[in-house]
Amino acid sequence: MDINSLGERTIDQLYALGLVKSPADLYDLTKEQILQLEGFKDKSAKNVIDGIAASRNIPFESVLFAIGIRYVGKTVAEKLARYFKTIDALTNASFDDLKNAPEVGEKIAQSVFEFFRRPENMTEITRLKRAGLQLESTTKEPEKESDLLANKSFVISGTFKNYERDDLQNIILKNGGRILSGVSGKLDYLLAGDNMGPAKKEKAEKLGVTIITEEEFEKLLKGN
Repeated sequence: MDINSLGERTIDQLYALGLVKSPADLYDLTKEQILQLEGFKDKSAKNVIDGIAASRNIPFESVLFAIGIRYVGKTVAEKLARYFKTIDALTNASFDDLKNAPEVGEKIAQSVFEFFRRPENMTEITRLKRAGLQLESTTKEPEKESDLLANKSFVISGTFKNYERDDLQNIILKNGGRILSGVSGKLDYLLAGDNMGPAKKEKAEKLGVTIITEEEFEKLLKGN
C-alpha cells in the first residue's frame, strides 16, 4: 500500500503490542497508540496517521494486490480489477467467471474463489470497505475493435521487436481474444518473443500448443 512512514520496524512494534493483527487494523489506529512505540514523537506519529489516511486513495488494483491472495501478483491484480470492476463483483464471481478473466488460469481462479469463501477474509474485506479504501476500478478495458481473435487464448512470453507486452495484451483484448497466465492444454497460442522462458516453450511443445512468432501474430490480425 506504500504507506509513508510505516516501515518494517514500526509494523513489528505494532504487531508485538497487539495493535495491528490484520491490515484493516491499521485504519483503526490513533496517534496516541502510535506514540506508544519506541522512537515516536508527536510529529512522527502524525506522519504515520497521515500516511495511513492517504492510502485510502490508493487504486483498487493496488489494494487487491496488497490483500495478499495466493498467486495474485501485481499484474494479475490489475487484470482482475479491470475485468470485474468492483470487489463485490469479484467476491461473487464463480470459478468459471474467474477463469474467463485475462491472465487467469485454473490455479489462480481456484485460489481467488476459495479466498472469498472464507468468512475471516470476508470480515476483513468488510472492514476495509468501512475504512474507505478504493474497492472499485476506474480503469477501463480496451474498447473492442473486432472479433478476429474471438474464442482464442494467448500466453505472451519474451521480448518483441515492435511491441511492448502490454501493447500485445491490449491488441489481443481489443480483437476478442483472451490472455491466460500459463501454458495448459486449453491454450490456443503461445506468442513467443526473444529470450522467452524455455520451460514454457517445452511445455507448449509437449501439450501440442501452437507456438507463433511476432510476424505470425500480425498475420492472424489480418485474418490469415
